[in-house]
Amino acid sequence: MEILNGKELAKEIRLKLKKEVEKEKLSPKLAVILCGDNEASKVYVKNKSKACDEVGIKFEEYILPNTTSQLELLNLIDKLNENDEIDGILLQSPIPKGLNIEEAFERIKPEKDVDGFNPYNVGKLCIGEDGFIPCTPFGIMKIFDKYNIDLEGKKAVIVGRSNIVGKPMTQCLLSKNATVTICHSKTKDLKSELSDADIVVAAVGKREIIKADMIKEGAIIIDVGMNRNDEGKLCGDVDFESVSKKASYITPVPGGVGPMTVAMLMYNVVKSYKNRRK
Repeated sequence: MEILNGKELAKEIRLKLKKEVEKEKLSPKLAVILCGDNEASKVYVKNKSKACDEVGIKFEEYILPNTTSQLELLNLIDKLNENDEIDGILLQSPIPKGLNIEEAFERIKPEKDVDGFNPYNVGKLCIGEDGFIPCTPFGIMKIFDKYNIDLEGKKAVIVGRSNIVGKPMTQCLLSKNATVTICHSKTKDLKSELSDADIVVAAVGKREIIKADMIKEGAIIIDVGMNRNDEGKLCGDVDFESVSKKASYITPVPGGVGPMTVAMLMYNVVKSYKNRRK
């Protein structure tokens, strides 16, 4: 069994981007909107700010209260869309109840949509054209590249159908000729779907839901989950202790997919800067 070390790979990617930014004298800028007072979101935004510092990306944070209206949120996005100095706009999810996040994502200009959630970029991913790929699936694809994992003809099962991970992950895997199945809360028999999967991507946000008896010997396991166990420690959607004994490759939590998500955000911001100045 080999650990897929996302933390180390993310470090490599950030260093490469830093060198590129310095060498080519680039000055990319990311604007992050944090709406409400979700504690986990604050931590994620802090991590993104640190990564920006490291790479040489300017970082602006817009903190909106829980009482923000949809109109106020959209007006801020419009303002950032029109600001030519800003290359990427990121709306940190979740946002307060009563606000429409899909409408907000749609409002971000596609060329500044570094999270890849605008329907325009979603469509580009579906038809295999160059656009912004959502950062978590993009990071997972980079992990496969780094470890020379050939996806062609492999049976991949994704557990979770979110717009942020599950659905775009499907398109990424299809683009490399994998055969893809998506499972979700209404799937009748998850265990039988997983039993012959070569690759499992777990992205449901439920603690250690994937057990060793559900996967086949030698499967490749990608754990996107970020949960807390009874001791308050970070853990994934996969029962690492038992599953790692059967898997050929596995991502740890923490130190697997999470750092790659942030690294690919940095990549997308630099890409946006260069695209917009062509």
